[in-house]
Amino acid sequence: MKYLKAPFRGINSDVQGRLQCYKQDWVGGWRSGFGILAPTTYIFFASALPVIAFGEQLNRDTGGSLSTVETLASTAICGIIHSVFGGQPLLILGVAEPTVIMYSYLYNFAKKREDLGQKLFLAWTGWVCVWTSLMLILLAIFGACAIINRFTRVAGELFGMLISVLFIQEAIKGIVSEFRVPGNENLNPESYLFQWRYVNGLLGSIFSFGLLYTALKSRRARSWCYGTGLSRSFIADYGVPLMVVIWTALSFSVPGKVPVGVPRRLFSPLPWDSESLHHWTVIKDMFKVPVAYVFAALIPALMIAGLYFFDHSVASQLAQQKEFNLKKPSAYHYDILLLGFMTLLCGLLGLPPSNGVLPQSPMHTKSLAVLKRQLFRRKMKESIKESIKRKASNSEIYGKMQEVFIEMDHTPDECGVVKELESLKNAVMKDENKDGNQKSEFDPEHIDAYLPVRVNEQRLSNLLQSLLVAVSVFAMPLIKQIPTSVLWGYFAYMAIDSLPGNQFWERMLLLFITPGRQYKVLEAFHASFVESVPFKYIAAFTLFQLVYFLLCFGITWIPIAGILFPLPFFILILIRQHILPKLFHPYHLQELDAAEYEEIAGAPRHSVSLSFAEMKEPEDAETPTESGDDDAEILDELTTSRGELKVRSSSFHDERILQVHPESSNSE
Repeated sequence: MKYLKAPFRGINSDVQGRLQCYKQDWVGGWRSGFGILAPTTYIFFASALPVIAFGEQLNRDTGGSLSTVETLASTAICGIIHSVFGGQPLLILGVAEPTVIMYSYLYNFAKKREDLGQKLFLAWTGWVCVWTSLMLILLAIFGACAIINRFTRVAGELFGMLISVLFIQEAIKGIVSEFRVPGNENLNPESYLFQWRYVNGLLGSIFSFGLLYTALKSRRARSWCYGTGLSRSFIADYGVPLMVVIWTALSFSVPGKVPVGVPRRLFSPLPWDSESLHHWTVIKDMFKVPVAYVFAALIPALMIAGLYFFDHSVASQLAQQKEFNLKKPSAYHYDILLLGFMTLLCGLLGLPPSNGVLPQSPMHTKSLAVLKRQLFRRKMKESIKESIKRKASNSEIYGKMQEVFIEMDHTPDECGVVKELESLKNAVMKDENKDGNQKSEFDPEHIDAYLPVRVNEQRLSNLLQSLLVAVSVFAMPLIKQIPTSVLWGYFAYMAIDSLPGNQFWERMLLLFITPGRQYKVLEAFHASFVESVPFKYIAAFTLFQLVYFLLCFGITWIPIAGILFPLPFFILILIRQHILPKLFHPYHLQELDAAEYEEIAGAPRHSVSLSFAEMKEPEDAETPTESGDDDAEILDELTTSRGELKVRSSSFHDERILQVHPESSNSE
C-alpha cells in the first residue's frame, strides 16, 4: 500500500541503490581479466540455443512472419540494453516460450480476419506491445513488485510443468512433421515423395533421440568417474551445444543420392534478405490497423503483461537468491520499468519481446560464483604458502587469510565476514595446541570446502554474451545448417532437464512408490516434506495440482480463448491465499508450498559385504582433490534444474520460510 500512496518510490530507491555501485559493476568485470570469458561463453550457449529453437517454432507457427533472425535480434538488443542500463546485471534476457505461445495465438487470430491478415499481423502485435509496455510501466510506478511474493512455489512449479509439457508437445509435433510435406518451404519437390519423406522421418527420429540422449548424458558429466576434472567440467558446461554440432555434422554423412532437403534443415531468411528487413519499418503499418483492433489488443496485452511481470520477477529472484550472498542491492521495480520500455521498442521494430529467462539467469549467477571462488582460492593459497615459508603458526596463517578475504570481498561488514569464516578458522586451528604449538601445517588444497559463496557481481559478462548473440544474427548461413530434427530433440531435452527439482513432479513420482519401497526415498537426499507431512496430505495436494495443471493445459488447446492461458495462474493466487488454508493444515501447507527447496540428508543402509563406499579413509587422511572442478560440481549438486539453490540439513527441523520476498522492505 505504501507504493500506491507514493508512486515512483520503489523505482527511486532502486536507482539510488544501483547508482552507488554502478562503477564497481564495470570495474569488477575488467579486473577478472580473461577469466570472465568462461562464464560469458557458458551463458551465451545456454541463452542462444533456446532462442534459435524458439525462432524455428515461431517460423512454423506464424507462417514465416517471424523467424530465428528476429528472436536472436530481440535477445541481443534487449540484452545489451539491460546489461548497460538494467538494475540487476545478473539477470539474463531472451525470447521465452510464453512469448512464442502468445504470438502463435495472436497470429491465428489475425490471419482469420480479412482486415488484419498476415500482412498486418506484426503491426497489430505492435499495438499489443504498446499496451503491454504501458501496463508494465504502471506496475513499476506503483510498486507492484511488492506483491510478487504471492506467486508461491505452487504457481511457479505449475507454470514450469506447463512449459515442460508444451516443450514435449512441440517436440512430438516436430518429429511427426518430419514425415509430412512442410507448409512454408520451397525445396526440391523430389524430397516430398513418399519414400523420401519416410527416410527423412526416420533420420529425423534418429537425430532427435540421439541429441536428447547425448545432451542429457553430457549435462551430468561432472558426476562421471571418468576423465579429469577439467574435461568433465568442460563437457558439463558445453556438452549440449557440442552435441548439436556433432549431430549436425553427422547429418551431412547421408549418401550422395539422397535428394536435397533430406534431412530438413532450419528454414529462415538471412538478415539481409527482404523477408527479414520488412519488420524494421512495421511502425508505419501500425496506423493501418482498424481502431477496433487497436483497443482489442488490450486483452492479450493484459495477459502478456501479467506473464512478463511474473516471469521477469521470478527469474530475477532466482538470480539473486540469498544463498548466493550477493552484496549489491536488488532493483525489481526499476527492472520492470525498463522491461516496459524494451517491450515497446521490440513492438515498434516488429520483434518478439524479450524478458528475464529461466534457468539462464541463476545459471549466470552460479557461473560467476565459481569464478569468484577461483579468484579467492588463488589469492588465499598464495598467502598460505607465503606464511608457511616464514614458518608462521596456524593462527598467523588464518589471520593473513582473513585479511586477504576481507580485502577482496570489498564489504564494510567485517564482523559478518569473520562469522562466515568461522568454519575455515576451525579447520586451520584444529591442529594447533592450546599453548600455540602446532601439530601439523594446514594444507592449502583443502581450502575449497570452507570458503563461503561469493559472486563476481558485474555487468561485463552479460554485455559480452549479448554481443555474441548479436554476432550470431550474422552467422545465420551456418545456423541454417542445423537439422530441424535436432531442434526437436533439443525441445525434448529442455523439457526433461527441467523436471528434476520441480517438487510437483517429484511428488507425482512419489505417488507411484509402493509403501514397501518408500524407505528408498529416505535413504537418499529428499525434500523435507517427505518426513514432515503425512502421505495422505501429500497425495491430496499433488492431486489438486494435477487437476489444476490439466485445466491450464486444456485451455492452451482452445483455438482463440487459449490466449487466456495465463489467467488460471493469476486466479491461483486467490485460491492459495483463501481456499487452500481451509483445506490443509497451515503447517502442512507451509511445507508443501515452501519458499526454499529444503533437502534432508538420508541415512543409507550399509551392505553386508564390504564395498568401496564402506572403505572410508580415516578423518585425518589427506585425499587429493581436483580443486578446479570442485566448486562447479558442488554448486551443481546443490542447484535444481531451474537454478534454485537447495538448502540442505542433516536432520529435520521446524524452521521454514513461508514466502519469498523480493526485498525485505516489501513486507511492510
